[in-house]
Amino acid sequence: MKRVRCPKCDNFIQFDETKYGEGQSLVFICDNCKKQFSIRIGKSKLNAANRKEEVIDEKEGMQDFGNILAVENVFAYKQVLPLHEGDNLIGRRCKGNDIDIPIESNDPSLDRRHCYINVKKNKQGKIIYTLRDNDSITGTFLMNEILGPKDQIRIEDGAIITLGATTLILRAAEGQTEE
Repeated sequence: MKRVRCPKCDNFIQFDETKYGEGQSLVFICDNCKKQFSIRIGKSKLNAANRKEEVIDEKEGMQDFGNILAVENVFAYKQVLPLHEGDNLIGRRCKGNDIDIPIESNDPSLDRRHCYINVKKNKQGKIIYTLRDNDSITGTFLMNEILGPKDQIRIEDGAIITLGATTLILRAAEGQTEE
């Protein structure tokens, strides 16, 4: 299943891309705002997630600071979101919201500015990841334990973070995992 976003209200509409061929045009009517819009199925639409990963991998000279895999539990919709050095503000994507890691979700329990993952290098050059809540309504959970309002917890590769009905999995940068 793929999702398209209404250009007027940002509402998601799901469809089964396997029923349509490349180059075929589809017309949608948004259930939320009744806007009619169309898309054309092509390689760029069918492989949008893969293209995003390839672009990141092809950038020469960019340092890898790892990424988070976001899985929206309601639809099992996966997103791979790269991290950068410093504070990474994570939240629900919406128009006009200035955050570092926008997660595309209709989950109302995921705040627009939910939590931070800080990425920094120690003196030995190892990347350190630190998680803290941003005074979110539903809280930030690490391995099913809620973070306190002032907690700053060091996290490792494979850490499972829950924000509302959305799960994040930390993937450390290459060569940074414990052996």
